[in-house]
Amino acid sequence: MPIFRNLGVTLEMIKWEHSVFALPFALCGAMLAARGLPSVHQLFGIIVAMVAARSAAMAFNRLADASIDAANPRTQTRALPAGVLSQAFVTKFVLISCAIFVLSAWQLNRLAFLLSPVALAILMLYSYTKRFTRWSHLILGFALGIAPAAAWIAVRGSLDPRILLLTGAVTFWVGGFDVLYSCQDYEFDRQAGLHSIPRYCGIGKALWIARAFHILMLFLLISLIAAFGLGKLAIFGVVLVALLLTYEHSLVSTDDLSRLNAAFFTMNGVISVVFVSFIAGDLLLHRR
Repeated sequence: MPIFRNLGVTLEMIKWEHSVFALPFALCGAMLAARGLPSVHQLFGIIVAMVAARSAAMAFNRLADASIDAANPRTQTRALPAGVLSQAFVTKFVLISCAIFVLSAWQLNRLAFLLSPVALAILMLYSYTKRFTRWSHLILGFALGIAPAAAWIAVRGSLDPRILLLTGAVTFWVGGFDVLYSCQDYEFDRQAGLHSIPRYCGIGKALWIARAFHILMLFLLISLIAAFGLGKLAIFGVVLVALLLTYEHSLVSTDDLSRLNAAFFTMNGVISVVFVSFIAGDLLLHRR
C-alpha cells in the first residue's frame, strides 16, 4: 500500500536507525537519575519519546531544507527533492511524531509534559540556524544534548544541575562531528551563502575546531564522573571514548575526506554505546 511505502521511505530519509547517537546518552541520564535501572514504565516512555522527537526533528529538517537539498549535488537524491515523497505526507509525519512525543512526556510526569513544547521548539529551531550563524553545529549539539537532562526529568520530575555536564558533553560531541560532516559541503555552502565553521575557517582549521570540541567533551565527561562519584569502570569508558575519537579524527584530513561517512555513521554510534555501557556497568556494580 502507498502509505506503507511512503512510511518506509520516510524512515529511510530521516535515518531513524541513527537514533543510536543520542538514545544511549538519554539512557545514561535516566540511569544516573535512578542510580541504576529506571522502572520499565520510565524506560519505555523515554525510548518512545526519544525516537518520536528525533523523527519529528529530522523530518522537519528535511522539509525546511528541501530547496537547499535540491540545489546541493550531494543531497539531490533525497526523497523530497527527488519527488519520491510529498511535502504534505512528511508534514503529517512530523505532526504525528510530535503528538507521540508530547503524549509520551505526559505519561512520564507533569514537568516532562510541560517542557515538551520547549524541547520541540529547540529541535525545530536547528533547521534554520545554518541560514544565519556559523555556530549551527553547536545548536544541533544542544538539540541532542538536552536528551540526558530530559531523561533525568522523566525519572525524577525535577532537574539536577549535575546532569547538565552530560548535556554539555553531548553538545560538543555532536558539534564536533557535525563540523567534520559539514566539510563535505564547503564549496556548496560558500556558493549558497549558508553558514558553517568550514565555510568561514576553511577545512584545515575546521578540523582543528572539531578536535577542540571533542577535547571539551572529554573534559566534561571527566567532570561528570567526579560530580556523580562514579568509579574506575566509568573512567575506563571515558578512556575508550578518547581512543575512539582519536581514531575517528585519523580517518579524515584536509586533503582526504573520502572516509568521512565511515567516521560519521559508524564511529559515533560506537562511541555512544561504549560510553553508556561503561556508565551503566559502573552504576550497577556500585548498587551491589
